[in-house]
Amino acid sequence: MRLKLKLKTVFVLYFMVSLLGLVYALMQLGQRCDCTEHDIIKDRTISRLRGDLHKLQEEAKRSDPTKAPKKTNLPPIYVITPTYARLVQKAELTRLSQTFLHVPQLHWIVVEDSDQPTALVRNLLAESGLAYTQLHILTPKERKLQEGDPSWLKPRGAEQRNEGLRWLREMASTSRGQQGAAADSGVVYFADDDNTYSVKLFDEMRDTRGVSVWPVGLVGGMRFESPVVDGGKVIRFHTGWRPNRPFPIDMASFAVSLHLVVTNPDAVFDGDAQMGFLESSFLQSIITMEELEPKADMCTKVLVWHTRTEKPKMKREDALHKQGLGSDPNVEV
Repeated sequence: MRLKLKLKTVFVLYFMVSLLGLVYALMQLGQRCDCTEHDIIKDRTISRLRGDLHKLQEEAKRSDPTKAPKKTNLPPIYVITPTYARLVQKAELTRLSQTFLHVPQLHWIVVEDSDQPTALVRNLLAESGLAYTQLHILTPKERKLQEGDPSWLKPRGAEQRNEGLRWLREMASTSRGQQGAAADSGVVYFADDDNTYSVKLFDEMRDTRGVSVWPVGLVGGMRFESPVVDGGKVIRFHTGWRPNRPFPIDMASFAVSLHLVVTNPDAVFDGDAQMGFLESSFLQSIITMEELEPKADMCTKVLVWHTRTEKPKMKREDALHKQGLGSDPNVEV
């Protein structure tokens, strides 16, 4: 009997001690501790492990044939983008590059209006994940818009687009001996860095044989401008401004086969063209209206918009700069 009582007492004491220990542990969970250094080491370790995991996942994707990129046999699209230094340049190019990441077989040709390539564009392209070429050519002073001039006063980007065309023709000529006709396959598109593009547009232009066309939204003071199609052929153009131009369409509204570009080496953009005739100066030397290839459901769908980023107002920045408190110029915007 006494033995039973002792065992019962021991059991109760053991239970109480265990219960107190559990209560103490639970109380400690709510207490703050001075473990900053430990947390920093832990966070660094987690960050490193996440980075290692991401690398392994990327390597697995590349090595797994079942997850290989699709449509690699598609003809390439060469996108020529003129650009120039301004406050919104990096923002514009970033938005554009992230659209292009969704387009297979795309080669981005970025042509700067400068006397030498800039680090900003070079670094952005290197980090973009795209196949790219960085070029540069300076617009002559007499062709440049001056402060306060309206954007439509003079043609813009002619020299840069022509430099992109020169590079393509040179590339095709160099490759022709090795690849034969394949060197001329593909399509050329002129994408300004301040427009908005649906990725569906690039599917539409992919099989361009000569010059393909489609509507452009928010351009020319209209909801959209567009070729008008009847019986599968372009018969006129829906535009409110100078409809009698040879090709009254926006730069964003057409793509050209690389073969047509290469076989017409004299086809260039005229930097001295009168207002609104820059597109016509290039197209009228390689195609007729009847030969245009209407896309985007016979030119009834808008897949590109002529949007423009508002020029930032720097009043507060200028005021702080006068006080010696302006933003750090070493921070790239």
